Formats: sequence, structure tokens, C-alpha cells
Amino acid sequence: MMIPSSLSDFSVRRQQAVLVAPAKPTPHELKPLSDIDDQAGLRFVMPALFFYRAEPSMAGRDPAKVIREALAKTLVFYYPFAGRVREGPAQKLFVDCTGEGVMFVEADANVRIQDFGDDLPLPTHVLEDLICETDVSSGVLNSPIFLIQVTRLVCGGFVLALQLNHTMCDASGLVLFMKAIAEMALGATTPSVRPVWARELLSARNNPPRLTHAHPEYEEAKTETANSEATWLTSPMVQRSLFFGSEELSALRNRLPPRLRRSSAFEILTACIWRSRTMALQYQNEEEVRVICVVNARNKFRPALPAGYYGNALAFVAAISNVRELCEKPLGYALELVKKAKDEVTDDYMRSVADLMVMRGRPQLMTKGGYFVSDVTRMALGEINFGWGAPLYGGPGRGSVGEDPGFSSFFIRFRNSKGEDGILVQVSLPPLAMQRFLVDIESMTKDRLTTTTTIHHHFAHAYQYPLSKL
Repeated sequence: MMIPSSLSDFSVRRQQAVLVAPAKPTPHELKPLSDIDDQAGLRFVMPALFFYRAEPSMAGRDPAKVIREALAKTLVFYYPFAGRVREGPAQKLFVDCTGEGVMFVEADANVRIQDFGDDLPLPTHVLEDLICETDVSSGVLNSPIFLIQVTRLVCGGFVLALQLNHTMCDASGLVLFMKAIAEMALGATTPSVRPVWARELLSARNNPPRLTHAHPEYEEAKTETANSEATWLTSPMVQRSLFFGSEELSALRNRLPPRLRRSSAFEILTACIWRSRTMALQYQNEEEVRVICVVNARNKFRPALPAGYYGNALAFVAAISNVRELCEKPLGYALELVKKAKDEVTDDYMRSVADLMVMRGRPQLMTKGGYFVSDVTRMALGEINFGWGAPLYGGPGRGSVGEDPGFSSFFIRFRNSKGEDGILVQVSLPPLAMQRFLVDIESMTKDRLTTTTTIHHHFAHAYQYPLSKL
């Protein structure tokens, strides 16, 4: 097989998809998802990618066979993954534990892992070929809950691409499942952390359900931003990956009053990017905009959730401002709004969200004037080892949450080509807005910010537009 000189010659040969069932008989039962799981905002497929080098000690072993066998063993313990999600009365979701299995595809690509390069963009067709083809007409209902494609590379490395029905679990739950598969691949007979279903722990209260908190993330904006968004959403989008290392974060902290400088990197970056993005998109001054943070609420519950709980335990919280105040006031103003929104998340807040879902018919998250950010820097997806060592990259398979990259970003822990540790943030904007955005971000970080299309071993779907050409 010839090795292409660039990804323009990249091709993948897939085998026919098969269903991998549990290695032993498992219970056939109907298991209700929680009222946090089955909200409208989680009814989509979440992709993830893992890139592995060749490992001399694994020479002669087929990663597809290793992972497939380990998956079948793991499904004995995580058997709901082998079922199908069904919808009942009042849009309530259940997992029908049929034991049918998860979709599994073996594939071979005509590239080495190093052919992805340091600075090459990863074109759309490359991502599409690495992720198994699916019929999305049925959405998250009545379809395989988990889909895997293992693509062998000519160097002996491989790419593992996942697609997960988000109603089944969040990123923390995915880590539990993937670590269990990895343990089985390494010879374990049971997962080190036993899975716990217990979705009733995050279901609505019965006596009766009640709202004890405001939930603006599920409410219409007070002002209309549709006209502003209609203008920029008709433009072609460009995506840039921005690396924030210690120097960039220090520069941002120095712009804050002393009392706010101990804020987390996620809070500071969220405030900064929200503010600069709003300026770049040129909303009208009196319009209302919001940033919606995805918050891991696992440590907020009293009593704590069981260690093996793999359901969704996340909250969406909104910081809201009108455009004039957000853009004219110092960075600390946006930061305080973000911190206040995050601090809302408590045990009682999560109970109130579950009750809201039941009382108001599972309302959709409001996207108008909104920007979603999800912090996966603390997830252990980069530690999943099937015998080939830790992945070069393990994390989200797209640069955005949901379907439209213009509305959302992941924050990813990353080490750049200089060996600096930091946070990688992907942002999608129309070309002219991207120019304004980068100029403002660079001024905030004293022109020290690294912007790139695809940084080594990140493999993000991003395109390079030199600033002078935007």
C-alpha cells in the first residue's frame, strides 16, 4: 500500500459493520433514564477520537480484534449499552435492554500516524472516513447506543472513533466505560469500578416536583437576537484552534482586579472568549447574549453519587448580559457573571432541573444569543490504554458541542509542539468576525497567543486562514 504524501490522497477501506453483543447472557429489561439524561438538549450523538502510536510490545496483535473482544466482555457489566433507547409517554426515555449489541466497524487507512503532521488541516472527508457511517434518520431512538470504528494505520498505529448517544451518559460516564474496556483488553475479568445504574437518583421529585431555582438557560431571551444571528449564520464559517499557555493566562489574570485573579482558567477563558466573540459578531448594544457553561455536578450531590454512576450528571448554567455592558465593561464584569452562574449548581439546583423537565415538557436549551462552552480538561480520555499506551490525542471528535460549530466550543488540555502545557479552545466564526475576534484576543494576551489550524496530535477539524487574508 502506498503511503500518501499528503492527506489529499487519504483513503479508508471499511469492512461491513457488525453488532457486538455481550459475551454472556444479560438481563432483558426496560430501564428508565433519569430526567437529567432525557432532556431535549442531550438528544444527540457525541463523537470522540483517540489516536494511538504503534507499540513494539503489541507487534502482531490486531487492535480491532483486541478492542472488539474486550468490548464484548465489558458489555456483560454495562449491558444497557447493548440495548436501544425508546420513547414513552410525555417524551420519557427508556433503555430497552435487548442485548442486540453496539455497532462495530473495522477499517484500514493508507496513512501513517505521522502523516497527519504538525500543521496540516484535517479536512472534512478525513473525519468522515474515520467515523463509521450511520443512518441518522432515527436520531437517538431505536438505534445502536454506541458505535465504534477502529481504523488501522500502515505504521502499526490506529485510530479509534466513537459515537455515543448522549442520553446514556456524559463524558465522565464515557470515561468509566472506556476504562473498563481498556482493563478487559489488558486481561482483567471485571471492571475495577463496577457500573451503577441508579438513574432514579437524578429523577424528578414526586411530592410534588417544584422549581426552587431560576433556569434562564431554558427560557427565551428578553431581547430578540435572531436578526443579528441570521446575518452571520448565512456566512461560511472558519474554525481556529487557540492555545492558551501559562503566559497567556497570566496576561489575562493581570487584567483582573486582585480579588478575581484566583479564578479558574476555565472561568477566565470563558469570560474572555465570550466577551471577544460578542464584540466580533457585532450584536446590537441592547440585545441580550448569554454564555452557557456545561458544569460537571458530580461533586455537588448530597449524598454523593456512587463512584460507578455513569449517567449524565451535568448542568447547563447561563451567564447573561446585554451587549453594551459586556463589551464596554472590563473583563472582570464578564468573569463575575460566569462565576455566579457556576456557583448556582448545588444538589438542590440539580433537583430543580429534573423537576423542570417534568413540569414543562422537557424544554430545549435556548440557543438565541447563546454560546456554549464545555470543559473537558479534567476528563481522563487521554489515559485510555488498550495495550498501545496512552493516546496521542483522546477527546472530542468535533470542535463543538451539538451540531452547529458557530455556537459552541470545547476546552481541551493540550501540550503544544514546544512542550508547553495549556488549554486548547476551538472557535468558529464567519471570516470577518474571526479577524476581529483574533485581533481582540491577541491584544488581551499581549500578542502571545498561538493560533493554528490543527496543532500536532490534536487532529481538530479546522482550516487555516492567514489573518492578512481574512
